[in-house]
Amino acid sequence: MSTGRSSTGSGNRTLAQAKRAKQDEFYTQLADIENELKHYKDRFQGRVVLCNCDDPFESNFFKYFAMNFNALGLKKLVCTSYDGSPIAGQGVLFAEYHEGNDKRQKPKAVVVTLEQVKDETGDGTANLHDVELFLKRNKAVRRALKADDQYPGGDFRSKECVEILKTADIAVTNPPFSLFREYVAQPVERGKQFLIIGNKNAITYKEIFKLIKENELWVGVTPMGVDMLFEIPDYVARAIVETGKEDSNYKIVKGKVMGRSTSTWFTNIDNLRRHEKLQLFKKYSPEAYPLIDNYDSMDVDKVADIPADFGGRIGVPITFLDRYNPSQFEMLAITKTRYGAATKTYPKQVQISKDGTPKEVTKLNDAPAVKLDSPPVGETYYKVGDEIYSALYQRLIVRRKERPRVESH
Repeated sequence: MSTGRSSTGSGNRTLAQAKRAKQDEFYTQLADIENELKHYKDRFQGRVVLCNCDDPFESNFFKYFAMNFNALGLKKLVCTSYDGSPIAGQGVLFAEYHEGNDKRQKPKAVVVTLEQVKDETGDGTANLHDVELFLKRNKAVRRALKADDQYPGGDFRSKECVEILKTADIAVTNPPFSLFREYVAQPVERGKQFLIIGNKNAITYKEIFKLIKENELWVGVTPMGVDMLFEIPDYVARAIVETGKEDSNYKIVKGKVMGRSTSTWFTNIDNLRRHEKLQLFKKYSPEAYPLIDNYDSMDVDKVADIPADFGGRIGVPITFLDRYNPSQFEMLAITKTRYGAATKTYPKQVQISKDGTPKEVTKLNDAPAVKLDSPPVGETYYKVGDEIYSALYQRLIVRRKERPRVESH
């Protein structure tokens, strides 16, 4: 993409900073929140909801729950901002962000608590404008969050925020992707429900897959194949425009720079979709379904191709989680050799790249491998002695709980 402007040194430096920040500064669009949360509306009645990675009122999570406070029947909404957030204090809602003198530092992180949403303007309705007016009139519903000896104010890991989490029933937010493991551990350890956004690759994390296998975490209703776009801070957007560098992390939509990520919803709140039975129609044959050599399982490239008459171990794409019914399938493993599920490992291999260049590697142990009869044309492959292999994308290893009519393998 070209903007007609030359790249500047400051723009490149800012863009480099943005890339080092990975995707921790991606802010969820309201439409994506609405599309997922509409499937859980009956789960919030009388509950305390915590948005603990969100700048109050700047956050679309806060806006969603504030707008729907009465319709959802919430008991309480709590929202915390983070001291290091690039958008903290940009809004004009809280005077504390702009007040202060040499003796009193402006608070950079706050917690806001709503226990009611009512008609403040007298126009006969209770909406987001009423929430804004209520918060301006009632300073008691917000207070500054302080840093502790380890974390800045408002960090979800800080002692103060952990105490807030203990009082909540459900956590709903888009946590920093780089801290996803640490974030999920908190509500799991404390027996809290959660509905959060994470990178799709988090499925392959050892800690996350363990929860999936033990049926303590699953993906949400929104299909994993849906491309999610996120709002980003102004300084990142300016850097993209100045440098003219649009890449896999950013996309320009109608002139606006958006962050993009292969993201999905993760939750431990039940929903109807995960109890739908996957209808199977395909028939098994050894010719149609190759074996995964290092995981002692059959490979299925598409979820729709899972055969109806096969009762053994099946390697499926991670998008299978969209259709995973724990009453229909048993989750056995994921194809990560270091997790201990592989049935064999390979010595060093020779990788033959698409252009025929050979290179000694160990990559075949990082993926499910399929043995080939001959070298593929125009594709990367691997040689282990005289044997030829192809590496697949990561697979989940599953097995049907119900016995098929014809038992195979």
